[in-house]
Formats: sequence, structure tokens, C-alpha cells
Amino acid sequence: MNAIDQNIMERRSIKKFKVDAVNVEEIIELLNVAKWAPNHKVNEPWRFLLYTDGGKEKFVQAFLEAMRTPDGEIPPKALNKADYFRSIPLHLVVVMPEDPRQRRWDEDYGAVSSMLQNFQLAAWERGIGMIWRSNDWIYNPVFREAIGVKPGEKIIATMMIGYPAHVPAKQERTDIREKLTIISE
Repeated sequence: MNAIDQNIMERRSIKKFKVDAVNVEEIIELLNVAKWAPNHKVNEPWRFLLYTDGGKEKFVQAFLEAMRTPDGEIPPKALNKADYFRSIPLHLVVVMPEDPRQRRWDEDYGAVSSMLQNFQLAAWERGIGMIWRSNDWIYNPVFREAIGVKPGEKIIATMMIGYPAHVPAKQERTDIREKLTIISE
């Protein structure tokens, strides 16, 4: 097995992070590697919001405001999640334009997804873990406005990034032969 195969098969989504800071310049380097994902006409349909250090509180407050109930309360579960978010070294919000043409939208989404997989694999090689989140609250207009996502843009992911405190065990995958139809004539 070559190194690329091994990296793909060993990468895990990380939910528990060490408190150690991750160098922002290293994240920029990794994104500069990841940007080489295939994207139609090299239109690079992505932009990023990186929350670090004290800036993480803006992300957390946007989340909390999005979770506020109609009577103005913030549920205890959301307060616990906010504390968890504060403990994660970096949050990267990945945004793409919402092109009204379905084909372009599909191509852009595929490009951003490919770029994010490149990012995860390159980071894993350097010992940095992350999880790609697309929770319900990223669709909430309160959250979107608070972090500066414009009308006509889609949040593809909130990537929570840090050094792994725990690496989950591998979960077996279905042999591709069970999902493959070969048409030879």
C-alpha cells in the first residue's frame, strides 16, 4: 500500500481535540495545497472564515444567538455545545457562491468538497485532525448574518480543527464490488 492510499484509509473525523494551538500559517499552507482540487474552469468557488484565539468567541456567540428560543432563552444543550466549541483550537467556515444555474452549482459544490477532502488529507499527514460539520444552525439567518455570510452564498462546512486527543477506531466499509455494476456490452 502506498502512502496516499494509507493516508486516505487512516484519516478519521476528530471530535476530541487537544488544547494545543494550531499555527494559522500552517492552515494557510494546507489550504494552498488543497486548492489544487479539480474545479471547472478554475473558478475556485470558495472562501474561508478562520476563527482562532479570541476570534472564536464571535463564532460561538453567532452559534448561541442562532440557538436562542423565541422567548429569548438559550437551551442548556446549546450552552454546553458552546463550551465545547470554545475548547477547539480553530474553526474554519467554508463558503461558496450559490450559482442559480444547477450545473454550475453542482460543479462548484463538487469542487469545494474535493478541496475539503484534500485539506483533511494534507492536514492528517501533518498530525492535524478535524471534523466536517454541516449542522442545522449553519442555515439559520441569525448565524449566517452574524459571521458575514452574504445572501447568495452557502455555508458548505464548519471545519473544527486541532490536534487529536482521541482517534476513533476504523469503521469497516462495504466492499465496492457490492455497489458496482459492470456493463460490458
